Amino acid sequence: MTMLLQPLLGVSEAIEAAVQLGPLLAIGLLYAKRVRTLAHSRHPVPGWRQACFYGGFVVIAAALSGLGGESQELLYAHMIEHLLLGDIAALLIVLGLTGPLLVPVLQIRFFDRLRVLAHPLVAFPLWAVDLYVWHLPVFYEAALRHTWVHALEHAMFLGFGVNMWMCLFGPLPMPQWFGNLGKLVYIFAVRLTGTVLGNVFLWAGGAFYPFYEHGDALAGITPVADQRIAGAIMMVEESFLTLGLFCWLFLRAARENEERQELLDLAAARGVELSEKRAARAVAGGHGAELRRRIEGGSVSAATETAATREPA
Repeated sequence: MTMLLQPLLGVSEAIEAAVQLGPLLAIGLLYAKRVRTLAHSRHPVPGWRQACFYGGFVVIAAALSGLGGESQELLYAHMIEHLLLGDIAALLIVLGLTGPLLVPVLQIRFFDRLRVLAHPLVAFPLWAVDLYVWHLPVFYEAALRHTWVHALEHAMFLGFGVNMWMCLFGPLPMPQWFGNLGKLVYIFAVRLTGTVLGNVFLWAGGAFYPFYEHGDALAGITPVADQRIAGAIMMVEESFLTLGLFCWLFLRAARENEERQELLDLAAARGVELSEKRAARAVAGGHGAELRRRIEGGSVSAATETAATREPA
């Protein structure tokens, strides 16, 4: 099917790929340069994080090159492309970030002020509005018909996806109330939002996007069937991702409880005063190892309070 439209789509696809992959290539080069710099410091970037970051870029390239043509013909192919960009690639990119990596970026006043967008109460509605607005027929079909609009759509799916995942896995500081319970509610809200949209596609009685009628005819399916397949794909992806997130949160909570108890036991054995609340704050903030060193050194006063309460860079 793609071959039938290749003469018409080839130039457009090449331009669109250049528009979308060009900035990503520049970001990748800057990331690699910063990783090399940090390799000789006290905060090298772990190999698994680098693999995640570059893996995210591989997913983006695969989605745009492997599904670019099909997404112009079939809705379900376009849905797969969007899920790869907004969910999977965005998640991998965030997993590849660390606080020291972002220091040069956050030293720029403009980008530092943008940190407010990563607040859970801001990131979630931004992501939800972006998801639903782009699936309105007027904007969705505009993206299909115009290269620059399509590039903007993909950039926003990826950007707001990264911002949404930053609340759960990113190195930026989160509010104190956004602990494991807050993360549980956040995950539920995000996944429910996506599930509702998937159900709309799955159970709608009519097709939303007339643009796909030609491609559906070539594929031998009806526009409604294409739309329902897209909704089903979205529902399956949401289910697996939700299950994975719940498992991660459960394991995280169990690990934090174990580490907190180990710190309390160590403090008691060393005769060092340490409250359960202070130990919990240190563990939740990723400062358990630092607090352990201070306990072993017999000092958990003001310095420990700083370690336990400050938010990660």
